[in-house]
Amino acid sequence: MRLGLIIYGKLNTLTGGYIYDKILVEYLQECGHHVDIISYLRRNYIRCLLDNFSPNLYSKLVTSKYDILLQDELNHPSLFLSNHRLQKKLKIPIATIVHQVLCRQPRSKLRNWMFQTIEKHYLKTVDAFIFNSRTTRKTVESLVNGKRPSIVASPAGDRLGHLLSADLVESRAHKGGPLQLVFVGNILPNKRLWALIKGLSRLSPEKWLLTVVGSLTMDIPYARRIKKLIMDKKISRQVRLVGPKDGTELAQLLSVSHVFIMPYSHEGFGMAHLEAMAFALPVIGSARGAIKEFVIPGQNGFLIEPDDSKTVNACLNNLYHDRKSLIEMSHAALQTFKARPKWNETMESIHRFLTRLAKSGMEFVG
Repeated sequence: MRLGLIIYGKLNTLTGGYIYDKILVEYLQECGHHVDIISYLRRNYIRCLLDNFSPNLYSKLVTSKYDILLQDELNHPSLFLSNHRLQKKLKIPIATIVHQVLCRQPRSKLRNWMFQTIEKHYLKTVDAFIFNSRTTRKTVESLVNGKRPSIVASPAGDRLGHLLSADLVESRAHKGGPLQLVFVGNILPNKRLWALIKGLSRLSPEKWLLTVVGSLTMDIPYARRIKKLIMDKKISRQVRLVGPKDGTELAQLLSVSHVFIMPYSHEGFGMAHLEAMAFALPVIGSARGAIKEFVIPGQNGFLIEPDDSKTVNACLNNLYHDRKSLIEMSHAALQTFKARPKWNETMESIHRFLTRLAKSGMEFVG
């Protein structure tokens, strides 16, 4: 097969969606397929809309000879009009990889109304869907009438490895001192780090230390706001902003932590959460979004409603004092990871889906 994949920016960007796309591209290439990366310049939402009127981008796509055109749904503002013309000209299936539905993120109703108008229009222009979760599929189906060929292929948690010995769970939990909390996400408003730190500042300092892993340069004003909050609350000894980490560095950090904490981020799946479970970390995540597909409250983690800092602090206080419960939840988190599909299984399911899509062409999709 020959495929084109449309993304914004670079494929090696450290976010869950880009990591997913990169693993898919590498898997397809290993299977002998050719994948071209078609990169659009990422700008603000309004300026991305202008891409629909770019003759250069359109000409590049219509002269290509692909069996399937893949698109990361994140690119929808650049494609919601172009896709109509592309469908008529290319006569090949257009499939979109949906990691997150923008218009269902927490924000003002007016902005979400604008995003929904454009995003809904885009979703109607594609022929097939690759969803990262059942939650994402349900959200898209609520926006687009009529089902089209689709697959739910959820991210796996084995990219960084896993805890090598379950015995480490006990020794880690019984080690004296504060709970080692870890937050893995770029420092952006939608991850709601500000709300988390503000809530933690009310918890006794001897009970917690927070390590924040993620880029500090994607939204510099917001990162400054986070740093100011830490200074204002006088908790600079409690919170470490270590910047982006991946590979063995991130794996080592997860292996010495106690709890993964990201309670207010609305996730399309939550790949970082599952990767933390591979290192036997209970997850404190959001009750909104797809985390509920693998986090069972009281068993392998907790699900938190928006802005509920009291419950977050109560959960941490209990785990700090009751290390037996921490150990039990840690083992349950590790078992959750082990029971989930691994990346090879996920990618093979997409491979089969795309192969069928390419062989059947437009007959398969319509």
